[in-house]
Order: sequence, then C-alpha cells, then structure tokens
Amino acid sequence: MNEALFLIHVAIVMGFGLAALKMGKLALTSWIALQAVLANLFVIKQICFFSFHVTCSDVFAIGSIFGLNLLREYFGKEAVKGVLWSCFFAMVFFVAMAKMHLLYQPSPFDTAHQAFETILSSSTRLLLASLGVFILVQQIEIHLFSFLKEKCTRIPLTLRNAISISSTQLLDTFLFSVLGLWGLVENLFDIILISFSLKIMIIALMSPLIHFSKRFAPVKSYDTI
Repeated sequence: MNEALFLIHVAIVMGFGLAALKMGKLALTSWIALQAVLANLFVIKQICFFSFHVTCSDVFAIGSIFGLNLLREYFGKEAVKGVLWSCFFAMVFFVAMAKMHLLYQPSPFDTAHQAFETILSSSTRLLLASLGVFILVQQIEIHLFSFLKEKCTRIPLTLRNAISISSTQLLDTFLFSVLGLWGLVENLFDIILISFSLKIMIIALMSPLIHFSKRFAPVKSYDTI
C-alpha cells in the first residue's frame, strides 16, 4: 500500500511542480521553498517501504531536485542560488514560529498541544542540520567539481558530473540523516540507503523529465522576473 501511495505522491508533487513552472518563476520559487518546510515537518514520520523503515519526506527531496533543475533550465543558475536562500529563510521563519507556538500555555480544554509538541520539538535540530550540511556539501561540491575538471580531463564530462553529484548527494544524505535524525528514527541505514537511491534515480531521469516539461509548457509562456 505504501509503495503505491509513494508513486501517487511523487506524481502529485511533480504535477504541482509543472503547474508552478507554467505559472512562472515566482510560483516555482515559492513551491520549492514550501517543499523545504514540508520536508522538515514530515521527516519524523516513519513508514515501511519495500520492507525498509524510512521517512515520509523523500517525496519532497525528489520534488526539490526536480524543481531546482526546472529553475536552472528555464531561469539560470542565479535563480537557483536565490531560491536556496529563500528556502532557508522560509525554514528559519517556520522554526521561529514553531517555537513561539509551543510557548503558549494550552487551555484546559485543548487537545492538540501534545501533538504539536511531539511534531515541532525537533524542528530546531533539523534546521541546524539542514543549514550546516548544505553549507559544507556546497563547498565540497565546488572543490570536487573543480578537481575533476582540472585533474581528470580524460574522463568524459557526463561521467565527471555523475561522480560529483553522486558523491555529494551521498554525503548530504548521510550527514543530514546522522545529525538530524539520529535517535529519532528506528533504522538510520534504511533511511540513508533509500533516500540516496531515490535521489540518484530522479537525477538519472532528469533529462527526459525536463524534455517533458518543455512539451507541457513552452518556454515562451514563462515570465523571467
């Protein structure tokens, strides 16, 4: 059941991504930032997926990779840099509001505070893990790509890109899982394995997905504001 729901979930997320792309740069940027918040909110729910114990947020990792590639394809690298900082702004705001929300003393008739406390109590840790891992991995990716470009000229460009992306995505997945989820989930290895595998799968499928997006919404229909 979870496996079928996962495929439907991915299809819905990508459908909304294409709809946001058709609406323009602002809508696509907002959609990507919203996914960063949702991923950190839903990551503590665990499910069984092909006998592995994983979290529900892998769908949003797929959606984010898809969205960032759409943004890069249609609006350039600078737009991607801008949306990454927008994501972090949205996440910081979310964590600040979560902490403020938990400070309110519940009414004797309240039945939701305990649930909010369970869900939101780990938000600061997840945010710090996301920020720290992102900054570190971005620097490593820059240096690794430069090294491969200068020292491994005999290796085809596509293979160099694949090595760079695979290495940094593995590091990103491992570090965030350890720093953000250690002690919160049952099986950290399952989460790392499935999350990394799904990321590599969507990256491998990105070219045909981008091609499909151009059929869905011609380039001329986008704003570049």
